[in-house]
Amino acid sequence: MSVAFPESIETERLRFRPPMPQDAETIFAAYAQDLEVCRFMVWTPHSSVEITSQFIRRCVGSWHAETAFPYVLALRDNDAVVGMLEVRPTANRANIGYVLAKAYWGRGLMAEAIRAFATLAFSDLSFFRVEATCDVENRASARVLEKSGFVREGRLARYTVHPNIAAEPRDCWMYATSR
Repeated sequence: MSVAFPESIETERLRFRPPMPQDAETIFAAYAQDLEVCRFMVWTPHSSVEITSQFIRRCVGSWHAETAFPYVLALRDNDAVVGMLEVRPTANRANIGYVLAKAYWGRGLMAEAIRAFATLAFSDLSFFRVEATCDVENRASARVLEKSGFVREGRLARYTVHPNIAAEPRDCWMYATSR
């Protein structure tokens, strides 16, 4: 990938940055072990800080390999880690995934993060499309994408395994925005 992803992005309330090994305990406590937060994730809740540390190592490796760009989302005013937004780029588009700690749900933070990344993707990174999927039962995620300016393009049958719900692939909505 020849796109140079910035190491820092700022919005009115958030700061995006690459994950660091010292984030493991905070991420574990904030959301990685939370059953409700993990319900629609493609991973199971972490049973220990060591599992979260392994995850962080994979994130750091993805940055170095330039295969994905997972950003830690922290509040600008106090640096509290509230979630992550991961970007998986291809030639002309970026697929995103995200997670937000339950303590910060309902505040518009994830919509703010998604809108900021989409703006950057079209202006500075020269992408033509930013897309995301969510389980058809994940109404909160669908609403966040809609609030972020994404349009529901269709239903993807048997598309993604959400192991906290079922062992088989489940239907997902495809959302996207483009320039």
